[in-house]
Amino acid sequence: MKKVKLKKPVVYGIYTGAIALLLGALYYVDFSNQKVLDSPKSNDDIRYVSRLFGSDDIPVVGSESVILRPYIDDTVKIVQNFYNYKGTEEEQEKSIINYEQTYMQNNGVAYGGPKDAFDVVSSLDGTVTSVKEDKLLGTIVEIQSSDKVVAIYQTLSDVSVKQNDSVKQGDIIGKSSKSNMNKDLGNHFVFELKINNGYVNPEEYYDKNINEL
Repeated sequence: MKKVKLKKPVVYGIYTGAIALLLGALYYVDFSNQKVLDSPKSNDDIRYVSRLFGSDDIPVVGSESVILRPYIDDTVKIVQNFYNYKGTEEEQEKSIINYEQTYMQNNGVAYGGPKDAFDVVSSLDGTVTSVKEDKLLGTIVEIQSSDKVVAIYQTLSDVSVKQNDSVKQGDIIGKSSKSNMNKDLGNHFVFELKINNGYVNPEEYYDKNINEL
């Protein structure tokens, strides 16, 4: 086979053309990507992930959420108040639970009134951290709304949630019932609210913005 020897100008031309083609291809790819990013339609097709996979963090309630009453029946009323250290002697006496000659302060508010069981709803968005049975208090459901706010619902029946469930504000979590601890109250449930690991009077926090706590 006869070898063909290319002249230097031809070789230089081939190299120059190849380089030009390569640079052109790179420019086209970069331009196309930039066009996609700048396109207003592309934002509608992009799904942003705001949470790391595998995260077990407790969901935080919305910035505009306010604490709602844990019932929707207008006939429900307070049947036993929260124990207030600064209250009058008469108020404190009515907030003491007497069980077999043992006296305990009420850390929540007992709601009752209707003879029949009524719906108990979640006061805030959150995650169910515990559902347990207690011989004296009945079924107890604990819902954590943030690292600062925990709601506890005692003396429930027909509970419709389980541990690790996510609940929305206003979701029915169960019905009122009767407890062996406080039989005189009849059909009722007890709502406890913990903020920064301390029990507070729920009646003083309804309709307040969660960010103000």
